[in-house]
Amino acid sequence: MTYRGYPGHPAQDRAAIARAFVAKMIYNLPTTRALLERLATDKSLRRLCGWENKHEVPDEWTFSRAFSEFAKSRLPERVHEALIRKNYAEVLVGHLSRDSTAIEAREKPVKKPVTESAPTRRGRPKQGEDRVKQQTRIERQVSGMTLSDMIADLPTACDVGTKQNSKGYKESWIGYKRHLDVADGGIPMSGVLTSASTHDSQVAIPLAYMTHERAVNLYDLMDSAYDVPQIREIGPQLGHVPLIDVNPRRNQALKEEIMAENKRSRLVDHKPADDFSHVKVL
Repeated sequence: MTYRGYPGHPAQDRAAIARAFVAKMIYNLPTTRALLERLATDKSLRRLCGWENKHEVPDEWTFSRAFSEFAKSRLPERVHEALIRKNYAEVLVGHLSRDSTAIEAREKPVKKPVTESAPTRRGRPKQGEDRVKQQTRIERQVSGMTLSDMIADLPTACDVGTKQNSKGYKESWIGYKRHLDVADGGIPMSGVLTSASTHDSQVAIPLAYMTHERAVNLYDLMDSAYDVPQIREIGPQLGHVPLIDVNPRRNQALKEEIMAENKRSRLVDHKPADDFSHVKVL
């Protein structure tokens, strides 16, 4: 289809395609073809997007090209940010929950390049010798990085991630990890997409600054993965009260208490040999 001698639809159709892009996510349509089939049969949805007649709906390649432009310009993120800023401009958020979720992808994980580190001397440094220790990502974030630099420093390639589930078992997946700040009522305030292997604590500080620019909240709720001194310090600086579970690895007393509780539970569940005296041996 051509418009005044140029291929494709006029620029004003981008708004209608953007509405269709939102409908695709809301109705969980897997492909663009499924979206076009839905627009061809659903008159109400088609009119909500901005097309009166089904012949006005662009072709599939026009949708794919527009979706690619939306992804490069980060249109969904900017629309979500504007929506949060508008609706939470005069709203005080009580509790903010910070966590991440796995996103599986049908992609080949990118192999991490092998970096050869310079050989270091073993043992204690000599008197007067200063050994430079490389900063961690969290240390770099609190040393004066801007929010855009923090996000750009996070890895975004597809790789393999491992996380411990609620039952204590490790689960692995290929893909990405979505980090979210969720307000009361399950409203996502901000989000960052990283590689699956990125630790949750490395995204906590960028998320804190991102959400702080959009709304005002009182408490930050986080699990033990965020039990890092820098993360505990950034909350009061932004006017928040951090509520973080204690990581047993950082608290020796809690670690010993958990080990003792595990031993007691095993003794309670243990059955002596007398309980099996009635079992018939074949």
